[in-house]
Order: sequence, then structure tokens, then C-alpha cells
Amino acid sequence: MNSNFFAMHGRMKYINRWALMRNTRPENISEHSGDVAVIAHALSVIGNIRFQKSLNAERAAFLGLYHDMPEIITGDMPTPVKYHSEQMKKAYAEVEDMASEKLLSMLPDDMREYYESAFFKKEEDEYLWKLVKAADKISALIKCIEEKKAGNSEFIKALESTQKAIEDMKLPEADEFMKEFIPAFYLSLDEQNS
Repeated sequence: MNSNFFAMHGRMKYINRWALMRNTRPENISEHSGDVAVIAHALSVIGNIRFQKSLNAERAAFLGLYHDMPEIITGDMPTPVKYHSEQMKKAYAEVEDMASEKLLSMLPDDMREYYESAFFKKEEDEYLWKLVKAADKISALIKCIEEKKAGNSEFIKALESTQKAIEDMKLPEADEFMKEFIPAFYLSLDEQNS
């Protein structure tokens, strides 16, 4: 049997984020998912080293890589729309679940179970999913910083609300990342290299 799963995954590069906002540089869900995977991995490492946790950093990266894949089918729903009301949030979750089922059905039977947890959350991954959510927000914050640095005032309010959302998560790993790594994103290349 031929499988379309990874060919579909390759289409993530065609789904742009931030659809309602003017961007100085477009960002697609493929590059965003790569960033989320890197950050989720780092948050897990921070948890293990600085907070004596036993988090599976590689698994966090895996979850981050696939967290937005259903958007190949659904598109990237802008946050203000997705969370406009409980009814909208529930409806979008149902659509996202259907998209996840469709994508999983494209895998060979013997591989499906392995990937299922990247689309449907399992209890044993609950904390890792919190870190992936934090990584998702941190990735969004970095995009906002980059746009603001490029002179795009369109992202100023998004920067403020995203930063507050990260703080409100009260995740020590995210707080550490914000304190230690985010300031460098405000620097120029020359300043980062010095």
C-alpha cells in the first residue's frame, strides 16, 4: 500500500501563519513546527537540568514537530477567531480532530499507533504537551519580536498579549527560557556575535 502521510506533511510549507496580519516575512507552519520542536526540546532539558525533572526531551520535540499538522487540512485559524467563544473553540476542536483522523488514516496500519499520540493527547504526555504549548507561544513571541524589529507595528499588541500568555502559564521551564534566551532575539546579528 502506498502512503500519502509524508507527502501531506511536506505540504505544511504551503500553509502560512498570521493570516490576518501584515507580515514583513511570511512564516509557514512547517518552519514554525520546527521552531516549536527545538524550543519544546530545550524546555524539557531545562526542566531536567534545573528543576530535577525526568522529562523525555526527544518526545517533546516529536510532539512539537507534528502539533500543527492538522492545519494542512484546516488551515491556520487565527487565534482571535479560534478562541472567540467556547462554541467556536469547540467547533474548531472537532474539525481539527477530523483532520487528525484523516491524516492518521494515511499511515500504514503498523505505524499509525506510533504517530497517534502526536495528534491525540495521551495522559502520560500531559506535561510535555504543556511544554509544547509554551514552545508554541514562545515561537509566536519570537515572530512578534522579529516583526517589531523590522518596523512592523502590526505585531506590537500580539507581542504584549503573547508575552502575558506565557507568563500566565506559570511553567518554570518557560520562565527560565524567557529570562535567559529571549533577550538575544532583540539584538542585531553583530550584537549576538559579540
